Amino acid sequence: MTPTILVLAGSIRSGAFSGKTADVAQKELALQGANVTRISLADYPLPIMDEDLQEEQGIPESAYKVARLVDAADGVLIATPEYNSSIPPLLKNTIDWISRIKSDGGKPLRPLPGKVVAICSSSPGHFAGIRSASHLRQVLAHIQMDLISPQCSVPNAEEAFDEHGAFKDERMQKSMQNVCRTLIEHAWLLSGRTR
Repeated sequence: MTPTILVLAGSIRSGAFSGKTADVAQKELALQGANVTRISLADYPLPIMDEDLQEEQGIPESAYKVARLVDAADGVLIATPEYNSSIPPLLKNTIDWISRIKSDGGKPLRPLPGKVVAICSSSPGHFAGIRSASHLRQVLAHIQMDLISPQCSVPNAEEAFDEHGAFKDERMQKSMQNVCRTLIEHAWLLSGRTR
């Protein structure tokens, strides 16, 4: 069985390093035999999470759309940038909305708990977005996602990619290969237990 992996970046900025990192992950996952679904959060606009808004209007349809994609996937890879040493608001807001979904059309839907997830990070600085990745790991663990240990953190990201979008550094490529291999293995094992 071939696992399906959902790949997304935490930034929608044109040329975002997290987007480029997600591109590398998408290619590597496909090379390793996964079915890859790549999305941009720009296609799923959401208001700021607000319980009053939820009470008045319900959970936005964009949150349901992303939740359904997560639910349909065997694993998820998130490439996050680092904003002020933490998670970007776009990504956190999306997670917050999805975490509030309990059902879809009367059918139970809890796409996040138990879902296998890998984290990649990137930043222009030497720290490679690891503070954002650490905070994201805490958030995802809190909502009971199944986090794999390996992660790929890209330092000095403005210099990390060649003209074809690949990593210049062989160590970075090997790190990504390890993340993708581990994610596929865990997603395959989990999907075999649940389907």
